[in-house]
Amino acid sequence: MRGAGLVAGATSLALTTALVFAPVAAAAPGDRPHAAPTTKPPTTRPPATKKPKPTPTKSPERKQQQAPSGGQCNKPSGQPASAITQQPWAQRRLDFEQAWSITRGAGVTVAVVDSGIEAAHPQLKGKIVGSFDATGTTPTDCYGHGTQVSGIIAASDMRRRNVPFVGVAPQVKLLDAKFTTGESTDDNTLLPKAIKWAAEHGAKVINVSARAPDTTLLQQAVKVAQQHDALIVAAAGNVDKDERGKESAGYPANYPGVLSVAAVDQSGTISDFSNHKTRIDVSAPGQDIISTVGTGYAGGLQGTSFSAPYAAGVAALVRSRFPKLTYQQVINRILITAEGGNGQGSGYGMISPMQAVSAVMDPNAKPGQTSAARPLSSPVPIAHAAPVDHRTRNIGLGIAGGALALTVLVAFGGAVIPMGRRRGWKPGRIQALPTGEDRH
Repeated sequence: MRGAGLVAGATSLALTTALVFAPVAAAAPGDRPHAAPTTKPPTTRPPATKKPKPTPTKSPERKQQQAPSGGQCNKPSGQPASAITQQPWAQRRLDFEQAWSITRGAGVTVAVVDSGIEAAHPQLKGKIVGSFDATGTTPTDCYGHGTQVSGIIAASDMRRRNVPFVGVAPQVKLLDAKFTTGESTDDNTLLPKAIKWAAEHGAKVINVSARAPDTTLLQQAVKVAQQHDALIVAAAGNVDKDERGKESAGYPANYPGVLSVAAVDQSGTISDFSNHKTRIDVSAPGQDIISTVGTGYAGGLQGTSFSAPYAAGVAALVRSRFPKLTYQQVINRILITAEGGNGQGSGYGMISPMQAVSAVMDPNAKPGQTSAARPLSSPVPIAHAAPVDHRTRNIGLGIAGGALALTVLVAFGGAVIPMGRRRGWKPGRIQALPTGEDRH
């Protein structure tokens, strides 16, 4: 299924997920970016009375609550781990486990500004250190999108229990900053509220897998985060082919000082749904993604929503490894160590987790000013040989050959001429070697 991008705007906020695995099962036919999920989430409407001011709850374990409408939250349950038949391609491609010998993200708190996080998921248990519900509905992730994003960032390593899927930075702590239920909304104040709350409650990395309009409140929220030295990682946003003509930049990804992430497929090509109008810093896997949902797993996920958390996980690894770097220095390190752009909409190219945490560079280095020294365990770039100048080569070979011949001639003359002079230039005698018993 294609999509999986949160779109928060004056007209709509839509999330798309897939509850099947690729290649275990195919997505439903006819699905498009921003289409409704296979199982429609319950509608939630605000209470008729004045909405109470949202208050944070620090309890990492939250029980399922009823939505204000009185209907039970029909959160997705997901597929069992046995449905994951092989290591997800994004893990193989990024190979972020290589960086775990240096850091797994310990000491860093990452905020997931999304639809909530399912705290009961086996790979997310005990990771949530604070939560906030800007919607005033229920902290439970009734839609599943926030749990999917969280799994990519922080899912624990359970491979000994035959779970191939792992998160980029499994030792980070999470802040659950809920700003959407997955339903359409005209309220553009919720996303800024969630970002500000996350920054003010200790988040060093804030993942925003959403595309919103440029508003004063959102600008202010981003500035508050930056003043708290919080690094915002944002999805570039999704568009479908029919929207290409009216495509516009997405926010907060387009703001300066925000790490903007595009999506690529398994070949490393920029996905056709990845927004080109948004300013792009780096790219990351965003098609056929597997992650956590409910207490199980979802596959076939597509969208820049799932590219951003891969970059957020790398940012957490860097902040753990280099705790004294500012958020902008962390962004610069990620840009400098990226693999290099591969066309429009790719920015500095695919993120490189191992390089980001191990490269030796000036902390104040900026993209384009220096190149990182890569570890010896990684391939070393070798410059291409200069093209052969055949004319110059032939002249050189001729001179060298002539000099060699002259040297041989001089040496021969130096040995033969003195001998000839001693014999008066007469022929020398041939002396037979002794044979048999005559040898001595």
